[in-house]
Amino acid sequence: MLRLEGYEVWAAHSADEGLTLAQTHHPNAVILDLRMPLTNGLQFLRAIRAIPGLTNTPVAIVTGDYYLDEAQAAEIQALGADLRYKPLWLEELVTLARDLLSSPVRD
Repeated sequence: MLRLEGYEVWAAHSADEGLTLAQTHHPNAVILDLRMPLTNGLQFLRAIRAIPGLTNTPVAIVTGDYYLDEAQAAEIQALGADLRYKPLWLEELVTLARDLLSSPVRD
């Protein structure tokens, strides 16, 4: 959907592929799901934050879980990610991408 709106998008089918893409392309923003196979979005976010040049890249975690325990929510916030809930309709997704891309990156 974001490609149709004119954004350059790299999509990964696994966390490992996503980390490789992030290291290779150094994206201006990252949108990821909290629930992924083999790893979860919080583990992925920690890994992204450990990559030089991506420590402050704007990130949004999307989830269908409407209840997160306080520790998860606090860590997501401490790692500087936005939390959004599914479903995300096209307009919401485009707004999210626009907001992330307009965030100042300090790396």
